[in-house]
Formats: sequence, C-alpha cells, structure tokens
Amino acid sequence: MPPFELARRLRAGETVFSAWCNLGSPVVAETIAREGYACAVFDAQHGLWDLNGVIAGIGALHNAGSTPVVRVPLADFAFVSRALDFGAEAIIAPMINTVADARQFANAAKYPPLGERSWGPQRAMVLQAKTVAVDYLREANDGTLTLAMIETATALDNMDVIAGTPGIDALFVGPYDLSTALSGGKAQDVTAPEVERAIDKICAAATKAGKIPGIYCRDAERAKAMAKRGFRFIAVGSDHGLVREAAAAQVKALKG
Repeated sequence: MPPFELARRLRAGETVFSAWCNLGSPVVAETIAREGYACAVFDAQHGLWDLNGVIAGIGALHNAGSTPVVRVPLADFAFVSRALDFGAEAIIAPMINTVADARQFANAAKYPPLGERSWGPQRAMVLQAKTVAVDYLREANDGTLTLAMIETATALDNMDVIAGTPGIDALFVGPYDLSTALSGGKAQDVTAPEVERAIDKICAAATKAGKIPGIYCRDAERAKAMAKRGFRFIAVGSDHGLVREAAAAQVKALKG
C-alpha cells in the first residue's frame, strides 16, 4: 500500500467507504479489509481494542493493503500521537465540542508548525518502508488525517470554528450520540428530521471550510445515501454486526 493513500484519495475528492471494527481482533479486521475496504476503523473508544491489539491490528491492515484508522478514547489526546507512531494514518477523536478541543486534537496529531506532535514514528516508518526520518516528517502532516467528531448540541454550535481550526482535516458525524443529544436523551433515531437537518449542516460546514465530511452509517444502503448527500469518508456497519447477522442467517437456515 502506498504511504498515506487514504489522505491522497480523500484530498483528491474521492469517496471512501471504511470498515468499522469493535471486536478487538486483528485477524477479523484483516479478513474484512481483504474483501476490498480501503481502510478500517479500530474503535478504541467503545470497542474491545487494547494497546497490543491496536499495534497488531495496524500491522495486519498494512499487510492487507488497507489503511488503519483509530478512534481514540474520549479526551485521550496522548493516544492520538501514539496510534500515529504505531502506523495509523487517520485518527477519529470523539466529542470535539469546542475550538479548544479541536486545537488540542490537532496539537497531538500534527508536527510543527501545525501542532506539537512529539517525534517517534519508528513503527510507522517501518510499515511505510521509510528509512530517512525527514521523509516521514515532510509528508506526515498532510498524510495523517484528523477527524473531529461532531455529536453534541455544543459541537453543532461550534462546528464552523472547529472546521476552521488549522490541523483539523475532517468533521465526522457521530449520528447515534447526535440523535441522543438532540432528543434530550429520549431517542436514538438517526433519521429524525432534526438529526437529518443537523447531518446536512455538518456536511455543509466541512465542505465550506475545505475539509472532508465524514459519517458513520449502519449499513450499505444508508452509506450510499450519505455519499449522494456529499459525505466522502463513510464508515459502514461493524465487525460485530457482520458476525452476528451472518450467524443468525445460518441458524435460521438450519431451522428452516
């Protein structure tokens, strides 16, 4: 896989569909990626990924020719730079609600002058077959992507300044938390009118700022619809859902 391929494709205006992995299994993630996903997200916020799993999973995805993306735990900006050092090429950070959150995220992910990322990408350089430090340093700020999650009412109020923050590359919609927030904790309907309006506003804010609009979708049908609405980084389903649904279909067939 060419270094920083995901960033190259998205910055060229392509639409990219990503797998989403919760189970913490590098082998499962690699197996899914080999079916043709350009990238896969390791969900270290709500999923079962521990540190060693993330390290092994990043290597497995590189081996499969797919880009590793990591969603870090809430406010764990220290893990942002670590995941990049391990070879991740994009980071999704949850609950980016203010410009201060966005700046802290960018500082952890980007080298000067955009941020304050500390040097130490030895594993990333190995996976990219780079032997000269300045080669990685020269390309990393453009090649590694920061996706700020917009998933609260506060974030909606601040999405324009978040999108305009130097070092933030994308706005990424967390539709389930967003629907929970907009319903006052009463519902998780991602197709509710107020949620759909908010989704379109986030996409427009990212596009206006020259940033990448991204979103999570439950299934391929929803993902294709979001692509038509302007989203270009779209995560689809989950490994947990794929395993459960395939197992349920097998059991149903056996009982039929």
